[in-house]
Amino acid sequence: MTHPATFAQLDPPSRLLMGAGPTNVHPRILRAMSYDVIGQMDPEMTAYMDEVMALYREVFRTKNHWTLLVNGSARSAIEAALVSLVSPGMKVVIPRFGRFGLLLTEIVHRCGGIPCTVDVEWGQVVDPAAIEAAIIEHKPGLVACVHGDTSTTTAQPLEEIGRICRKHDVLFYVDATATLGGMTFETDAWNIDVATAGLQKCLNGPPGSAPITLSERAVAAILKRRHDEAGIATGQAQGDGPVIQSNYFDLAMLMNYWSPARMNHHTEATSMLYAARETARLVVEEGVEARVARHVRAGRAMVAGLRAMGLKVYGDDATRMSNVTGVWVPEGVDNARIRQLMRDDFGIEIVSSFGPLTGKIWRIGAMGINARKDKVLLTLAAFDSVLAGEGVKLNRGAGVDAARAAWDAV
Repeated sequence: MTHPATFAQLDPPSRLLMGAGPTNVHPRILRAMSYDVIGQMDPEMTAYMDEVMALYREVFRTKNHWTLLVNGSARSAIEAALVSLVSPGMKVVIPRFGRFGLLLTEIVHRCGGIPCTVDVEWGQVVDPAAIEAAIIEHKPGLVACVHGDTSTTTAQPLEEIGRICRKHDVLFYVDATATLGGMTFETDAWNIDVATAGLQKCLNGPPGSAPITLSERAVAAILKRRHDEAGIATGQAQGDGPVIQSNYFDLAMLMNYWSPARMNHHTEATSMLYAARETARLVVEEGVEARVARHVRAGRAMVAGLRAMGLKVYGDDATRMSNVTGVWVPEGVDNARIRQLMRDDFGIEIVSSFGPLTGKIWRIGAMGINARKDKVLLTLAAFDSVLAGEGVKLNRGAGVDAARAAWDAV
């Protein structure tokens, strides 16, 4: 066994991360993370926290006051949302069209909730009418939905679901980890009560901080649970014990921490807050609409290039995520070997998928700082070379030409 004293200084390889996330981090965000740590109650620090709240209201397209960060990767905010909203025995309608709908189901189970799933074949999206029918049948307290499921490169349209949830007075939670900052996302206009994300995809930050926004309806539901829990703890209410299963992910406590009262809850991840602040500043500077348009352009170019090469793109054009493209692995081709050659020969990472799509598709992303013309063209040129070297018959060079034309198309 190697003795720790012999471990070398970190020197990670330089990769162009063109998979489903994480993506390369913008240099300004890396610089922000290098700044000195200050105390969590320092007035400068608490001012930064207020600035983060204001910045992410712009990113989420919301007026929600309670727009803040959960310390941890994107999943930490997913768990905080569900732990705080789902009470034992609560029914939760979950549209499922990929791996991350399965994740929501698991977390709801862990919260003691009752998942009521609406399933479609991977690569499809769920008809809002089916969700309304499930609401009418099950009378849930919450609908929990993924926006863009990177396992299938598919984006679920949300606006009609939000309207249905409001019509039936049901809270609506959306996991926007893979889409915020890269696809159109309208928290208020789509009647979304809680939305969560992560920095490591279209926002082009590092994993480790998770933005979340809460509507007044959601806040009222969370605070009611806190009141009920206090009643149970003092014997003033009926029940089997405290109803909020986590201290760290209790959004009522996190709101107190982010409020002017600054009620101590945890030590804020200072460097990650710096990163999250600079991440949102970059989005606001570019403009949300302009940033979304850039991701759409990159996705359009990637799809055009792959098709021009003679490859088959996975999924439906109408519901494909703009920032992650799936492509079928040709018959007889070793999925893993192609990915290894892309990484070893060109320093480019692409990935496979999960579940029924394991080994059957490659997923190629163009997100954040990598949703650029040069990065798309470099990836397609490398892919062309690697596939041809493994004997795949392609229209050599056509992919780059088609992507260039698609990028420049009005």
